[in-house]
Amino acid sequence: MTAQSSAPTPPQAKQVPAQRTHHGDTVTDHYEWLREKDSQEVLDHLHAENAYTEAVTADHQPLRDAIFGEIKHRTVETDLSVPSRRGDWWYFTRTIEGEQHPIYCRVPAAGDAKDPAAWTPPQIQPGVPLEGEVTYFDTNAEAEPHAFFQLGGMARADSGRLLAYCEDTTGDEHYTLRFRDLSTGENLPESVENVHGGPVMEPSGERAYYMVADSTWRPYRLYMHTLGTPAEEDRLLLEITDSELWTGIGLSADKKQLLILSGNSEYNETRILDVTDPEAEPQLLIGAEQRLLHTVDPIDLDAGTPDDGDAERLLLITHNQSGPNNALSVTTQEALLAQSPGSSSAEPVDLGTEVIPHEETVKFEGVAVTSSQVLVSARRDTVESVYLLSLEALRAVRAGGDPVPASSLPGPAFEEGAYTCAIVSAQYEAPIFRVLYTSWVTPPRIYDIPHDAGSGAAEPVLRRQTPVNDVALSAYRSTRLWAPTGETAEDGSEVQVPITVLHHRDVSPTAGGHPTVVFGYGSYEISMDPYFSVSRLSLLDRGIVFAVAHVRGGGELGRRWYEDGKKLKKVNTFTDFLTATDLLVETGWADPARTAAYGGSAGGLLMGAILNMAPEKYAAVVADVPFVDNLTSILDPELPLSALEWEEWGNPITDPEVYRYMKSYSPYENVRDVEYPPVAAVTSLHDTRVLYVEPAKWVQVLREHQQGEAPVVLKIEMDGGHGGASGRYEAWKETAWIFAFLSHHLGVRSG
Repeated sequence: MTAQSSAPTPPQAKQVPAQRTHHGDTVTDHYEWLREKDSQEVLDHLHAENAYTEAVTADHQPLRDAIFGEIKHRTVETDLSVPSRRGDWWYFTRTIEGEQHPIYCRVPAAGDAKDPAAWTPPQIQPGVPLEGEVTYFDTNAEAEPHAFFQLGGMARADSGRLLAYCEDTTGDEHYTLRFRDLSTGENLPESVENVHGGPVMEPSGERAYYMVADSTWRPYRLYMHTLGTPAEEDRLLLEITDSELWTGIGLSADKKQLLILSGNSEYNETRILDVTDPEAEPQLLIGAEQRLLHTVDPIDLDAGTPDDGDAERLLLITHNQSGPNNALSVTTQEALLAQSPGSSSAEPVDLGTEVIPHEETVKFEGVAVTSSQVLVSARRDTVESVYLLSLEALRAVRAGGDPVPASSLPGPAFEEGAYTCAIVSAQYEAPIFRVLYTSWVTPPRIYDIPHDAGSGAAEPVLRRQTPVNDVALSAYRSTRLWAPTGETAEDGSEVQVPITVLHHRDVSPTAGGHPTVVFGYGSYEISMDPYFSVSRLSLLDRGIVFAVAHVRGGGELGRRWYEDGKKLKKVNTFTDFLTATDLLVETGWADPARTAAYGGSAGGLLMGAILNMAPEKYAAVVADVPFVDNLTSILDPELPLSALEWEEWGNPITDPEVYRYMKSYSPYENVRDVEYPPVAAVTSLHDTRVLYVEPAKWVQVLREHQQGEAPVVLKIEMDGGHGGASGRYEAWKETAWIFAFLSHHLGVRSG
């Protein structure tokens, strides 16, 4: 506090000039010293930022408490998932009122797994254990000794006796791999440190596969751990030295092979490993030199007759060789290996026979293989759903028939026009597959769909709809708008930005508009697909309009929509968001004096950019774990993920045009002397994806150039990672904090 005023004084970080020079341009950064995470001076400064934020927003507390209470009340806290059958067990999770984390349970399964009736999940009730029910992993007990706890993933042997899991107790996403004997409930003495992500276990449970990251947090080494041996003896199977490739692993649908995918947003390479042979080596199928974006899914395809004999082992390849929206081809492992993958040859790889052709109006996302049919994920008119490719159709194409367009495939029908339908379980031999359905106004539903070779799919069987306490779902509406950008696409059509408007039924367009929050992301081809949010109801019930701007850089309208919002077209993401904001005002949805903006991670970069471009349009801005010092980060390949980002943003180290372009929109480097609205930057000390230092530096320069009286605050979780603090209650508190900040500055301040 100052002597003259009772208003809190923001902490002022000292200035320590640090210079960088690229392409003849020298930049002086006075706050780079805040990167010293282990410095007590830095930690003291961050604690001071939290104290300032708490003081400035103290009058938001009643609203925060009210919103948190609403989220907590509407959420069925003692809840459970739909049991999923794996071998001789039904697996499910329970959440208990008052507990932060889920507990993992199982109960024995009965009946022949080939009989569809044996896949009807047991009816379970909150708080009522089933006969034979066992808790095999209580996350609350595991988390109790730690300030932070997060699971990186689980894998089980087919027998159900052995569990492999990864845990993170700091928030930096460096995991410890552990093994548990589920027959005794005891952990095995062996463990593996510094694992990246979750483990993969081959069916027998004798071996587990895992990735290790390099100093830039890039997963680059694949190891095989043999149970019963020390970690020091783990076998190194593969090392990817290309700093622009990120590697992930997963089992084929029938669990016979491990698929190893190394890539980025523009191309990748695939290897395959026989997990039934402990001496096997990974084999390269398609090399990075092909510059193909693709995935590979093995499938055994027989002749479709009673006396068909042995099935042929094939590879289904989803790829962009035929066009940006992808196609599906079928070939064999032998055919790919015969083409000398990984050579310097410029000859395009022969991917075999095209099964699903490229289409301009449908984005084909990929497949899930089962022994009954192939499940296809595709996006039409921004909506991603599941479609069905029969094995008969696959055989016909393999025999020389015509390809089958994704737009002609059947699939389960739903009433709503805008929804999300995603595969959550498609076990290879199971007689059913499971999907999750949700929309902007419909809580998640779980459907089981029996395989039916005749019609493609039988009627979906509703297993569960997520309950919501004391909410009339009919009170909420979603509306789609299209904002013209004034541009023309390659096909001559007008470029328009889709906007989803969510509102209470009592709110409609008016001459003066309503308090509005505009949300956006727009990077990495990630689509803002329809999803239900309990917490969002607290805004809608207060008369606030929540609008999602589906800007370029996302994937809602296909691959070209993404490509038009990356690299040297990145500014389209920002102008699309401003165009969407303007249309919301023009159509009477948004009050121009009460419109706020909200985005996180790469969406935080979006927030920083639109703040510099048009601060007058917004009454408040929240940037969550924001990528606001993007040029500094991408210029340092030693930082986590930086080299991998070159395919998204361009490489400013080697390309002066990319350098100048990135510098022209970098939020940290384009702050100017204007009146900024209230700004909240929310971050976590241990975030390895967007380092805390970016928003910590950003808020300093915003305050220096602020020409108005609005506060600029930094809220930093000292024990969290990219997703914030661990535990559902802490997550709800963080959401309530953000929503209260936005609501307060929109003039909606009542609890």
